[in-house]
Amino acid sequence: MRQADETTRQRLADALRAEPATPSELATQFDLTPHAVVRHVEHVSRSVEGTDERLLVAPPTCRDCGFDDYDDLLNLPSRCPDCKSESVDEPTFTIE
Repeated sequence: MRQADETTRQRLADALRAEPATPSELATQFDLTPHAVVRHVEHVSRSVEGTDERLLVAPPTCRDCGFDDYDDLLNLPSRCPDCKSESVDEPTFTIE
């Protein structure tokens, strides 16, 4: 299939099969916003269900206190719920 014929979600899935990436990295690569990437990745996760592939998510992590127990891994938290720091690394997605 030619790249022009692929949907954004198919191209995102292919990129995540190649290497792990954060929403900001994918947003830059595909000319989207990080929040749009997260919405697309939610759909990609449903499309790989029932196949031999899985969407893996490394959770967002607070750089100050190390908190990583977020309820929603497919989210872009603006601050840590534990220490209230705004130094939060984005989640990282990959498909294996």
